[in-house]
Amino acid sequence: MERSLFRIAFLLLALASIVNTVHGQGSRVGFYRRTCPRAESIVRSAVESHVKSDRTLAAGLLRMHFHDCFVQGCDASVLIAGAGTERTAPPNLGLRGYEVIDDAKAKVEAACPGVVSCADILALAARDSVVLSGGLSWQVPTGRRDGRVSQASDVNNLPAPFDSVDVQKQKFAAKGLNTQDLVTLVGNY
Repeated sequence: MERSLFRIAFLLLALASIVNTVHGQGSRVGFYRRTCPRAESIVRSAVESHVKSDRTLAAGLLRMHFHDCFVQGCDASVLIAGAGTERTAPPNLGLRGYEVIDDAKAKVEAACPGVVSCADILALAARDSVVLSGGLSWQVPTGRRDGRVSQASDVNNLPAPFDSVDVQKQKFAAKGLNTQDLVTLVGNY
């Protein structure tokens, strides 16, 4: 499982890079160095605390980040609650880890109100969950803006278990990913 998480994390990083390039987000590593220097350590501490009590949350956070990035591009739109949002769409009903993100956000807000985006907190939490599962670490470019629109219909972009291989290939190709990426990511569900 640890090896699978690492492979997924690597591909997720590639996906996030592609999506961030297209949407112009994820400005640089250390974006909060001056405005909230403890942001990454606060998120890491929250993730560690939750994963320590429930190890399955590590995979849940990574999956949540994948679902967020694949739909509208790493903007935390998957976190927006309410009727008709991505969060309420059938493919996202099984996502786990919202409480981890809420906890991390509350702690970051206490230290640096109004500075760190939920999109960055989710990206950092996904990275930290991989590290806690024995995977390698990587630097996360931060500076993303949070999405303000979240529509359940956008989740149709996610690869679905009932999609044909050709449809899944098309969905991955639209994100700049190949068949090997598809097998690694979808094959681990």
